[in-house]
Amino acid sequence: MLADSDVGSVVTAGQSGAQFGYRLLPLQFLLIPLLYMIQELTVRLGIFAGRGHGALLRELIGPRWSWLAAAGLTVSCAGALLTEFSGVAGVGELFGVSRSVTLPLAVAALLGVFLTGSYRRVERAAIAIGLFELCFLGVAWAARPDFSVIAAQSAAIPWRDSGYDYLLAANIGAVIMPWMVFYQQSAVAGRRPRAEHYAAARWDTAIGAVITQLVMAAVLVAAAATVGTRSPGASLTSVGDLSRALAPLLGAQGGRIAFALGVLGAGLVAAIVASLALGWGVAELAGSRRQGGAPGAREPWVAATRAVAVIGGAAAIWAAPDLVALNVGTQVMNAVMLPLISVSLIVLARRAPTPAHRLRGWYLLLVSCVAAVTCALGVWGGIAGALG
Repeated sequence: MLADSDVGSVVTAGQSGAQFGYRLLPLQFLLIPLLYMIQELTVRLGIFAGRGHGALLRELIGPRWSWLAAAGLTVSCAGALLTEFSGVAGVGELFGVSRSVTLPLAVAALLGVFLTGSYRRVERAAIAIGLFELCFLGVAWAARPDFSVIAAQSAAIPWRDSGYDYLLAANIGAVIMPWMVFYQQSAVAGRRPRAEHYAAARWDTAIGAVITQLVMAAVLVAAAATVGTRSPGASLTSVGDLSRALAPLLGAQGGRIAFALGVLGAGLVAAIVASLALGWGVAELAGSRRQGGAPGAREPWVAATRAVAVIGGAAAIWAAPDLVALNVGTQVMNAVMLPLISVSLIVLARRAPTPAHRLRGWYLLLVSCVAAVTCALGVWGGIAGALG
C-alpha cells in the first residue's frame, strides 16, 4: 500500500489538482475496487499456487509470454526508480543539498537495507519510512477545501480535453503498476501462508487499497485548493513547485519538512519494493526455482539486478532535470501496459490456484469487466493525450 503511493503517484495527483482542480478526484475513489481486485488476485495466487508471478507465467503461459512480461516489468521498474530518485533529489534541493549528495546517500541506504539478507528487516524499514506519507492527509485537511466547489467540479468532466485524458491515464497507471503485481505475489508466497490466512490477507489488501487512494486524493485536494484555485490550469514543473504550493498550509518550515518526509517516504519505500520486484521477477522468469522469500545477497540474479536498477536509476536522475513530466509520463506508461498485466493475472487466476479457489463465476465476470473498462480508458487516455 505504501509503495503504491510512490513519488510518481504523488506528483501525478498534485499535477491533476493543479491543472484540473477536483475534476479527477472521483477517479481516485472509483479506482479502489480495481486496485483491490488486482491485488486480491496476487494474494490468491501467492497463497493457493505458492509461487511468484514470474514463475507461474513461465510455467503456465510459456517462455515467450514470460519474456514479454520481463520486458514490461523492466521498463516499469526503470520508470518507477527514476521517479523515486527524482523525488529524493527534489527534496534535497528544497533544503539546498545537491543531488550529488542525496542520490549517493539514498543508493547507499537502499543497498545497505538489502544486504541485511532478511526480508523481515527490509519490510520493517520500508513500513517505517513509508508511514511518513500519511503527512499528506494533514496537508489536505489544512487546505480547507470548499465542498461545494468539489461537487461542482467533480460533475464537470472535460472529456474532450487531451490534457485531461492524459492525466486520466496517468492516474490509472499510478494505481495499477506491473512491478506491484510481481512484488506482492512473491512477497505473499514467500511467507508460506496457509489457507486459513486468506481472509486476513484479503482484509489487509482491502484496507491498503483504501488508504492508498486516500493519500492520492489528499494530495489532489491540497493541490486543487491551492494552485488549482489561485492559478487554474497551471502546470507544475518540479517537486519543488509542489512543495511551495503545499508547504505553507502547515507553516513555512514545518510544512516543508512534512512535505519532504512524505515524498521521501513515498520514494524510498517504492524504490525498495520496485527493485525487489525486478530482482524477484527476473529470477523467476529466467527459471529460478526460488518461490518468493528473503531477498538475500546469496541469490545472484536478485542481488545483481537490484543493484544495477538502483544505481542506474540514481545515475540517470543525477544527469537529468527534475521534471513533473517524467513522473506523469511514467504513470501513463503503466496504464498502457495495464492490459498485459490484467490479462496475465486473470489467466493465471483461472488456472493456477487449487480448484476451489480459482477465479470463476460472477466474480470472474466482474473482474474481467472492470479490468476491460479501465484498460480501455487508460490506453485511450494515453494515446489521446499524446496525440493531442
